[in-house]
Amino acid sequence: MKPSHFDVIIIGASASGLMCAIEAGKRGRNVVVLDHANKAGKKILMSGGGRCNFTNYSVEAENFISHNPHFCKSAISRYTQWDFIGLVSDYNIPFHERKHGQLFCDDSSKDILNMLLSECAQAGVEIRLSCDILSIEQSANNLFVTDTSLGTFSSSSLVVATGGLSIPKMGATPFGYQLAKQFGHHVWSTTAGLVPFTVQPADKAWLAELSGIAIDCLVSNERADFRENILLTHRGLSGPAILQISSYWSAGETVSINLLPELDVYPYLIARQSEQPNTSLKNTLFEHLPKRFLSAYLATDSIDEPLQSFSHQRLQAIADKLNAWAFKPNSTEGYRTAEVTLGGVDCDEVSSKTMESSKVKGLYFIGEVLDVTGWLGGYNFQWSWSSGWCAGQVI
Repeated sequence: MKPSHFDVIIIGASASGLMCAIEAGKRGRNVVVLDHANKAGKKILMSGGGRCNFTNYSVEAENFISHNPHFCKSAISRYTQWDFIGLVSDYNIPFHERKHGQLFCDDSSKDILNMLLSECAQAGVEIRLSCDILSIEQSANNLFVTDTSLGTFSSSSLVVATGGLSIPKMGATPFGYQLAKQFGHHVWSTTAGLVPFTVQPADKAWLAELSGIAIDCLVSNERADFRENILLTHRGLSGPAILQISSYWSAGETVSINLLPELDVYPYLIARQSEQPNTSLKNTLFEHLPKRFLSAYLATDSIDEPLQSFSHQRLQAIADKLNAWAFKPNSTEGYRTAEVTLGGVDCDEVSSKTMESSKVKGLYFIGEVLDVTGWLGGYNFQWSWSSGWCAGQVI
């Protein structure tokens, strides 16, 4: 049976895949999007607690992690957050800003997905769902022949928009990486990013009882630092600051957590000891941190005693615990709860302007499958919009 021919086949009805399809369709290209899922844009729907943190007011190259830190600059400067905000505004989708410039829908993530699907329809894009990819080969005349459960398709341009490995229950697979390797590309090893930490057994014993407590902290290692909440959970540590630092963490490393970033604890305790010597250390610290947390974290430090009974050395040791908790994660929760995947297709083998492979003409990689990972806060969606838009201008 003769393959159905299109100008462009896009593998993945993802954020980047849909954006790319829209732009190519607007240029009069005959585009089909193939996805094994039963719905388009599943990760869009679940993101931001169902409100979709679709971009950020401030987007810079420094907000992204890659072995090639300059790669993202062209795309994010050519299709900016303001361009996407303009599209959202054209559809009268109400949105609001949260901390650090993060933009969320007022109502539902469905608003963003419906906008993209409407744009696809206007551009004449075909979307085939529940479509399993069986094989992709390049023919002698340089067409990409894609054999699927819905038949065989051919095209002169093939775009890989398959995403990463995070949240496998949403249908994430390593297919994009396997395809890249099939066509001779180097793929950087992948790990879970923006992911909670699990704890060592010794820490789990006292942390398990504190689930639900949130504390504003400065979390850091040698490569990065983030000031945001940490959240204690029954499995370990989560919250925005932990998710951010997890993308810069390697197994076996210790993370420093400043539980009181606004307070230099040692001179504060010395001053309070002089002013209110009969006040207990516990009551002094309860003004600054949750009681349940302090009682558990400093359980061996006799904090019920009055300040006057503490030597300066003991106060220094307690201050160090509060200003620099040396936390050694056991591991992360892995792809099951990770928001993104670190690593991926080597950007040195892809054009930063067009997203075309430098190894195979007509082959493109966009979105999370590439070795570009954004911070928490709308950056990964902006990378999807920007990289998808760039490929859409040329395919």
